Amino acid sequence: MKIGVFHFPTDYGIEPGELAAALEARGFESLFVCEHTHIPVSRRTPFPSGGELPKRYAHTYDPFVALSFAAAATKKLKLGTGIVLMPQRDPIVTAKSVSSLDRLSGGRFIFAVGGGWNVDEMENHGTRYETRFKLLRERVLAMKALWTEEEAEFHGQFVNFDKAWQYPKPLQKPHPPIFLGGESDHTLKRVVEFCDGWFPRPRNGWDPMSAVSRLHRAAEAAGRDPASLSITVFGAPSDAAKLAVYREAGIDRVLIEVPDLGRDDVMRLLDQKVALIAG
Repeated sequence: MKIGVFHFPTDYGIEPGELAAALEARGFESLFVCEHTHIPVSRRTPFPSGGELPKRYAHTYDPFVALSFAAAATKKLKLGTGIVLMPQRDPIVTAKSVSSLDRLSGGRFIFAVGGGWNVDEMENHGTRYETRFKLLRERVLAMKALWTEEEAEFHGQFVNFDKAWQYPKPLQKPHPPIFLGGESDHTLKRVVEFCDGWFPRPRNGWDPMSAVSRLHRAAEAAGRDPASLSITVFGAPSDAAKLAVYREAGIDRVLIEVPDLGRDDVMRLLDQKVALIAG
């Protein structure tokens, strides 16, 4: 089982390149960064975890810019989005960002996407909460066309463009792995339809063995080989005994949190967590 981290890269915390280099030096497998384009001051949408929205949500760097610095500072570390809010992003521009980062990093990029929860944030982008997953699906399918076809076109309810050239193509073929965040049965249906992996959070009694079984059943029901799909757990516990259960269940990757702190605090934390890699 691979062990990586997730992180909100902020303008007041450790720099992304320095964090990435420290992770690679200690043997962590990957760095996944979170995204919010902005946070509306209205705060009409409650924070799902309750209480006040943490400062980091309004201070994140653009994930592709942050990961570019991380890529330049490392050689082997996998670089992922965790997650990109695809209903808030233009698919043609995002497809270009993904393929550019994948090529310039030497094929190390992993593309985890999600629908988002902040209603007023997505409305500022012209997206309706009720149709965000239909929009996400079309945008992902359109990006796949741009990555894999010489003359790509897409005609859907939300995304529509005639034949176009877009280069560079991603280094990974047919494209970087696409993971979808969420925990519901609807999420699993989307994963097996147009993604390469599931990106759940361990919430509300989430059990790794049951999760693997759920994904396999969904894949088989859709006529897809379960072995073609992976599971990366976002926000896994930083506890060796608990992670052993994940490993035994067949989870492919877990991501533990590196908080939005300064360099010295983060380095101390990484030195404490490095023992988790050895299992």
